Amino acid sequence: MSLNSDWLKRRFAEGGAGLGLHEDPLLPEVSALPTPAAVLVGIVERADGLTLLLTERTAHLHDHPGQVAFPGGRCEEQDGSPVRTALREAQEEIGLEPDYVEVIGKLPEYRTGTGFIVTPVVAIVQPGFELKLDEFEVACVFETPLTFLLDPANHQRHKVELRGRPREFYAMPWRGHYIWGVTAGMIVSLYRYLYGQA
Repeated sequence: MSLNSDWLKRRFAEGGAGLGLHEDPLLPEVSALPTPAAVLVGIVERADGLTLLLTERTAHLHDHPGQVAFPGGRCEEQDGSPVRTALREAQEEIGLEPDYVEVIGKLPEYRTGTGFIVTPVVAIVQPGFELKLDEFEVACVFETPLTFLLDPANHQRHKVELRGRPREFYAMPWRGHYIWGVTAGMIVSLYRYLYGQA
């Protein structure tokens, strides 16, 4: 089976694997209601293969400083939907114009340890875009081959003890970028959705 944009669109049209809410394995015990947010899982259609568009956050931010992340943020009332939130945030954070973006579906919501419940919005991004980074929030943008990220052999599992309880999280190091935590968890969710690994 060839990993291309047509196949991805068919998988999302078919509904993929029936996955429910995902939770950050490092999730603390929180009682407050989570804040709705959305991210753009942007798959770039390059001539030599599909890539995933990722950002590295600046080190001074309060939430996830210095971490690899998808463009995104909290939902605003005027957005009206997670899709519009993801598109707005991608435009604000990295200057990705919506004209280059074709939304093909959503992944299950993901609850994070920082108090958010995130909707990952999956889209095909056509090349030719020019990015302009919000230097306050984004240190850099890079693309990683989708074949690498969807290969289970690259889904490293790490264990840590948190407040006396063993927890596991995913990591996918790639060329000096440490993709882990919520972002890696969403990539694994994408793999499971596409390949029926519920």
